[in-house]
Amino acid sequence: MPVNYTTPEPADLLPVAGVRLGTAEAGIRKKNRRDLTLIELAPGSQVAGVFTQNRFCAAPVTVCREHLAASPAMRALVINTGIANAATGDAGLAAARDSCAGVAQLLGCSAQEVLPFSTGVILEHFPTDKLLAALPAAQADLKVDQWHAAAHAIMTTDTVAKAASRRVTSADYSCVVTGMSKGAGMIRPNMATMLGFIATDAGIAPTLLQQLVQDAADVSFNCITVDGDTSTNDSFILMATGASGLRIDSETSPHWPAVREAVIGVAQELAQAIVRDGEGATKFITIKVGAGNTAAECRQVAYAIGHSPLVKTAFFASDPNLGRILAAIGYAGINDLDAAGVKVWLGSNGEEVLVSENGGRAASYREADGARIMQAAEITVRVDLARGVAQATVWTCDFSYDYVKINADYRS
Repeated sequence: MPVNYTTPEPADLLPVAGVRLGTAEAGIRKKNRRDLTLIELAPGSQVAGVFTQNRFCAAPVTVCREHLAASPAMRALVINTGIANAATGDAGLAAARDSCAGVAQLLGCSAQEVLPFSTGVILEHFPTDKLLAALPAAQADLKVDQWHAAAHAIMTTDTVAKAASRRVTSADYSCVVTGMSKGAGMIRPNMATMLGFIATDAGIAPTLLQQLVQDAADVSFNCITVDGDTSTNDSFILMATGASGLRIDSETSPHWPAVREAVIGVAQELAQAIVRDGEGATKFITIKVGAGNTAAECRQVAYAIGHSPLVKTAFFASDPNLGRILAAIGYAGINDLDAAGVKVWLGSNGEEVLVSENGGRAASYREADGARIMQAAEITVRVDLARGVAQATVWTCDFSYDYVKINADYRS
């Protein structure tokens, strides 16, 4: 079960003008489940994205990059679960392109105006025929209020669908931001698995849209880790239809701050939902590292803590074996770090306990206090590096027995 997260109700997910979504059963890997999602965008819609840094990137990632490099104007996205179409060579690329061509034929647009996305098992042949056969059913299902259904259709090992909405209003305009994501394992920054899709009916200039999707990723999907593995298929997409009539051409627009905040807020909610639903997760852990020279080194320390299997298993056991956190800080790669200046706190439910200072255990620390805090479902680790004013936050979860079971049985 996810840690303090439930899927929003369908009525809570606001339709985005200019976006229609439909789902269908394609039988990509398993029968009797909706595993195909089609998103239709109104003419004039602009799209931007960021993708995995894995060198074995999936065929759909390659095709998405090609299409977006040619033009940010898109008419559709097609998403399947079950098979990742990764490490599939030329045949995989042909399958991704054929998927785009199939959508284009249905919607009356060019194949370059379609972006393909896949998630699932790597190194398996992609059944293009099944996807193409199911596309008419997905098209027939297209509706503006299908975010809830689509969020369920893109799931793999997720136990809950992940979605979020915001409405931005002022005296002279109103616009909507709605998104969905999937992911529970193979989660690590750069990016972190997952597929993430956010749409707004605001009109945003292409260069500004690309900057926004990168900025949003940097403070959301690039700040989460479940198991330290970077997937082959990670994709985070931001769509702007302009159907609300609001147009933002530069950062000087008076409407820009509120729209930017809404997009980032939805992205962070979706990213945190992935961690809360991490495979086998029982605890949601916030790691805040401050007083660093740079934000990059603060993230470096936070990731070292968040990736450590020893730290994560201690949290699962509610065992205050907190020397493991100090060890992770020490091997994070900051060669001139003064360990004597580092302080570490552990907190939950409004309580915070100083664990370490002056190079060792804090004189005031009692193991009973650490054990009590580690019983909580949501825990914060706060680190002061005593080196500057930079800071960074990373969200992670614990490792339980179920993480091993889920991944051992993933293909069965």
